[in-house]
Amino acid sequence: MTFNGVPVHRLGTLFLCLCLLGQAGCFQRHEPADFVVINGPDPESLDPVIITSQADGRIVSAMFEGLTRFNAVTAQAEPALAKGWEISGDGTVYTFHLRDSIQWSTGGRITAHDVIYSWRRAINPATASDYAGMLFYVKNAEAINSGKLTDLRRLGVQAIDDKTVRVELTSPTPFFLELCAFWTLAVVPEKAIAQHGDQWCLSKPLPVSGSHSLDFWRVRDRVRLRKNNLYWDAANTRNNVVDFLPVEAAATAINLYEAGQADVIWDKSLVPPELLDALSPRPDFHRFDYLGTYFVRFNTTKKPLDDPRVRKSMALAIDKARLVAKYTKGGERLAEHFVPPGTGNYTSPSGPAHDPGLAKQLLAEAGYPGGNGFPANFEYLFNSNDLNKNIAVELQRMWRDTLGIQIKLRQAENKVYLAAQSALDYHLSRSSWIGDYNDPNTFLDMFMTQNGNNRTGWADADYDRLIRLANATPDLAKRNALFREAETILIADELPIFPLFFYVGINIYHPERIGGIHPNILDIHPISAIYTKKNASAAKK
Repeated sequence: MTFNGVPVHRLGTLFLCLCLLGQAGCFQRHEPADFVVINGPDPESLDPVIITSQADGRIVSAMFEGLTRFNAVTAQAEPALAKGWEISGDGTVYTFHLRDSIQWSTGGRITAHDVIYSWRRAINPATASDYAGMLFYVKNAEAINSGKLTDLRRLGVQAIDDKTVRVELTSPTPFFLELCAFWTLAVVPEKAIAQHGDQWCLSKPLPVSGSHSLDFWRVRDRVRLRKNNLYWDAANTRNNVVDFLPVEAAATAINLYEAGQADVIWDKSLVPPELLDALSPRPDFHRFDYLGTYFVRFNTTKKPLDDPRVRKSMALAIDKARLVAKYTKGGERLAEHFVPPGTGNYTSPSGPAHDPGLAKQLLAEAGYPGGNGFPANFEYLFNSNDLNKNIAVELQRMWRDTLGIQIKLRQAENKVYLAAQSALDYHLSRSSWIGDYNDPNTFLDMFMTQNGNNRTGWADADYDRLIRLANATPDLAKRNALFREAETILIADELPIFPLFFYVGINIYHPERIGGIHPNILDIHPISAIYTKKNASAAKK
């Protein structure tokens, strides 16, 4: 097996050469870690209410915990800071009971008042959390986040006493316990935030509520976490030191892994597509289905993308089958809709298929026959990644050859890319979404008008109404019918987005060396559950 003409067993030598050329990051030497993770870009932040990416969430979820956490095997919610709870008969009131001895990593009790502070901070519009919508199921949360209510005390969560949290919802929410496990609802330290402001995540010592504390974060080198011995479940946390390496290039990632400098590659995007066929028979190659969609966003605030005919024209010009066959190489399925198959008990409607003739017709109807008169300097934004770049080039070619539209490519470092999306500083953008819990709502509510993850400028009152009504409907069949009606608006009528394909999950690690990783449909692997097996070789430096 070779990679760019080099035998895979010699990739360690290739890695050393790349270091000399300054292409592989040249990570500094440190005390050995229990295991080392190739984790994608440098974190956007370590603040649970600021981060938006799955890679950042892996780190932050180890540092800060909520009332519940995700089970390592099933990815379903289980007790965490809360040891248990009661749910009212109508499903709208949850009463959580905190564990008796939960503490911050620096000492001092974690109380119900810390939970209240953390949730109020997340929903406060001044915090500008893109994931504030996670709390919209709590009474008055959406009104507070939109500025209609200014008194944070009216959020439907209260401390009955130091160990009891009462939450009032707007309607029954079957996935609410999963929301409580998500990083946005994690418990954070009020005193540290008040003292250090926006830099609180880098303060020392940093109080954390999760299984691991921050040892250090060195940009372009690593984030190092160390076991929190005051964590309530420290006895079952089977590792002491974990390193997360910031690597975006697939060639660098596989070189580091093959050279023994890393133990785990989490993401398929960090595996060179040309190596997938050769790697797939190996015992360290793990493939699984999970809930993730790769799609294009349209900035509907930019002309002529404010016209649904233009958006649909550009969507119909895309040959998704060609993209998958030529570039993804992992067995990905074409996305005829946005919500991935296997999400809850939901079945999606189908969106438009590749149709160059209709694409040309719609563009002409919108006033741009053959691309004539279409604005210049239109850009397609994507973040640094070989697959993203290849797809960007192919999309550029398809739009040019089919519609006569010239699109410029704008590649950006991950933090710049995310900031540009949030600020609507783009025309078209590569995007992806990984389910945060196993329910269609995790894919559909993000395009509601007030949701910070919308990032398209699109607003539709009917869509918002349908999502709200679906989430207030206890009958599963009726709920799913409402979701299908909303998804039809999203992917067939209005098209602020266009799905391309559904992800296939790929993890690379040696099962005889690393334990505690269990494939699941959310691709969630709590750091506290992962360990190095006793008969494994020494940890990496």
